[in-house]
Amino acid sequence: MRRMARIRFQVLVAAAVVAAAIAARCAAQTSAADPVARMQELVQSYAKSTVLQNEFMGSVLVAEGDKVLLNQGYGSANLEWGMPNAPDTKFRLGSLTKQFTAASILLLEERGKLSTDDLVKKYVPDAPAAWDKMTIYEVLTHTAGIPNFTSFPDYRTNEWEDAKPVELVARFKDKPLDFEPGTEFRYSNSGYVLLGYILEKVAGEPYAKFVQENLFAPLGMADTGVDRNVTVLPKRAQGYEPHTGGPKIAGYINMTIPFSAGSLYSTTGDLLKWEQGLFGGKLLTAASLKKMTTPFHNNYACGLEIMTFLGHKEIMHGGGIEGFSTSLAYFPDEKSGPVTVVVLSNAQSNVDQIAQNLARVMFGMPVKLPRTAMPTEVTLTEKQLQDFAGTYQLTPNFAITFMVEKGQLISQATAQGKVPLFAESESKFFAKVVDAEIEFSRDASGKVVSMTLYQNGNEIKGPKN
Repeated sequence: MRRMARIRFQVLVAAAVVAAAIAARCAAQTSAADPVARMQELVQSYAKSTVLQNEFMGSVLVAEGDKVLLNQGYGSANLEWGMPNAPDTKFRLGSLTKQFTAASILLLEERGKLSTDDLVKKYVPDAPAAWDKMTIYEVLTHTAGIPNFTSFPDYRTNEWEDAKPVELVARFKDKPLDFEPGTEFRYSNSGYVLLGYILEKVAGEPYAKFVQENLFAPLGMADTGVDRNVTVLPKRAQGYEPHTGGPKIAGYINMTIPFSAGSLYSTTGDLLKWEQGLFGGKLLTAASLKKMTTPFHNNYACGLEIMTFLGHKEIMHGGGIEGFSTSLAYFPDEKSGPVTVVVLSNAQSNVDQIAQNLARVMFGMPVKLPRTAMPTEVTLTEKQLQDFAGTYQLTPNFAITFMVEKGQLISQATAQGKVPLFAESESKFFAKVVDAEIEFSRDASGKVVSMTLYQNGNEIKGPKN
């Protein structure tokens, strides 16, 4: 039940850096005249690549307005039976669920059943005093300070248990808040579980029934619902995790646990209906939709992130749950009609990168296909590696630091984890956990003075501090 993050070390570079690099060399790619062919080539390259041991399996949809340009399955929905993924394969959505929960709360507000300005204690009267000033809106925007129960040390020990909403709320209700409500942003699955609990109390019916009758049925989303482990669900994909010996079946999670924070399943086609219905005014009033899509803190609104990607407004969210990773992006302001990009995977693939590259193709930007084989490693001495140690500044707020640990060059981006690098020449290195290369440059005296990051068709240079 993750949040899709656009700045993280696994992709090595902040989105702002990528945007700046592309803006500086915004020549349209040679295949822009046929974006569909390029998109098919792009996704197929991820489906065939085994370099990172997490080759893509899943389904992808790209639409421009009402016109579907690509809607295709890749790899297997079930490896044991050899069943291929298809446009109507059903995938667990993880945190994409949150926007449906947010829309449900706003529907209840429209109907006068609650207000997003209501204090949470109106519906949870036995909550501790620390919750006294907490509002529903703060919970919607991850600014309530409620600790994230999926990060608790004992979370993995009870993932298999069946849990009622009141039992889920009890897991975090009496824990200390991470901060005073309204003062900071911190992503919390607990908050969206709490919203589902409140919804059931206000609506007087189960969450699954409410979203079915008020969201899915009105929009014709016949292939979407709340997943249950015991339900026989036709065309449901099996989730897999990457492993050195090939994909393995993902760990079990009782689907009552993610509840209103991450329990939905859907298809690419149904998610297109959702985007068209939500942003087409078929579900919420204009005022409610504006509230849902107006950022409060950290580019986060109500169950949605509001971003600028390569100069284009983007409304998006990602999701992750055992064996599945998902991405849903909507670009509302395109001249030929809103662009929708859906990437659903049952192999915990890098859906973020795939979705971003599909958007690049739509915008006529250059895209580099992922590598199909690892470069040949060469051995450098520790003395040679020490030449590259130091910090290289890519933007005023984003840098990559290199250090040598136990004879290996290690990289670490601003506020991120460490990633080992491997030499392919005396000046060029590659990562094994992501498709990226780094090349160092020297001045006339032989001193290392800068680095260049090569990733996704981009070349971003950073001088050494």
